[in-house]
Amino acid sequence: MKTYELGNLLKSNAYPGRGIVIGRSDDGKNAVIAYFIMGRSENSRNRIFVEDGEGIRTQAFDESKVSDPSLIIYAPVRVFGSHTIVTNGDQTDTVYDGLRAGKSFEAALKSRKYEPDDPNFTPRISGILNFVDDTFDYEMSILKSNNGDPSCCNRYTFSYDNPKIGEGRFIHTYMHDDTPLPSFEGEPEVIKISGNIDEFTGSIWEDLNFDNKVSLFVRFVDLETGKWEQRIVNKHAN
Repeated sequence: MKTYELGNLLKSNAYPGRGIVIGRSDDGKNAVIAYFIMGRSENSRNRIFVEDGEGIRTQAFDESKVSDPSLIIYAPVRVFGSHTIVTNGDQTDTVYDGLRAGKSFEAALKSRKYEPDDPNFTPRISGILNFVDDTFDYEMSILKSNNGDPSCCNRYTFSYDNPKIGEGRFIHTYMHDDTPLPSFEGEPEVIKISGNIDEFTGSIWEDLNFDNKVSLFVRFVDLETGKWEQRIVNKHAN
């Protein structure tokens, strides 16, 4: 597969929607997680990320402007033991509860499907990092309608062991801006990961479409110690 510069993918797509990046830093020392949200409607844009225990959650920036919280308020990142879960919806809780019940990542998501936002039927994208000793592996999932047909949910899970230094995978909800919004197609894109956490965070935020970007979360997890540092960027707070 072709390896892309993440910035080029973001700059060439005004509306990738919500996106997940998972990979390994270019110094080999850290597992890297990034999650961003975008919005076209006032309801979607009226959000910020806030810390919530070992993870984060979305929160309305202006409570008076919330018209429908059902698909915009959720916990995108949660930690269960040696697993870190990142998703674009409340399926974060589905995976968390599934792991607690002894299910696999893929099995837990069997109970979910795309979002009920006709006519887009936005895909549910999810990822999980599994940390073992001083290394990790990860999986990514997309649950999507069958080319816009809601009568069938297509389910894809991608697994990556021994992540390559300086490389990651990028999955997002939409191919491009349109009406209705076309779902992501194919495997997660191979992207380069470079720089420290501030450089990586800054480059993503700068390259996201100015009008549509809402919030960004980035976490670097030290593979030797298990400790992490993270950054949250909110358009409404900057």
